[in-house]
Amino acid sequence: MFKTLTIAAAAIAASATFASADSYISNFVLEQDNPQQVELGTVRADGNGVVEVYTFHKGEIGALIGSEAVMAGANTDVDVDINRVDTDAIAILKVNGEIVDTQELEFN
Repeated sequence: MFKTLTIAAAAIAASATFASADSYISNFVLEQDNPQQVELGTVRADGNGVVEVYTFHKGEIGALIGSEAVMAGANTDVDVDINRVDTDAIAILKVNGEIVDTQELEFN
């Protein structure tokens, strides 16, 4: 009985991981160099959505400093023009109004 429950729990956990990985920000540039633009790389979304970039300091989300619309599917080379302030930032991917992924960004 225990073995069956363990296998079932593992199967459910694996399927939940795959389901939540359908929309994401693939940011290979964790430290941003350009003070006027954020490079996010590939953004994959289950539906049409938006990437919003906010100031982010000490775990607190601040003001919106830029946004970029994304289409359903893989959006390559997504860059967001921003009005830079002297703090780090966070990119938030929203699809159908729901937050589906976030990515913290550090500026050099």
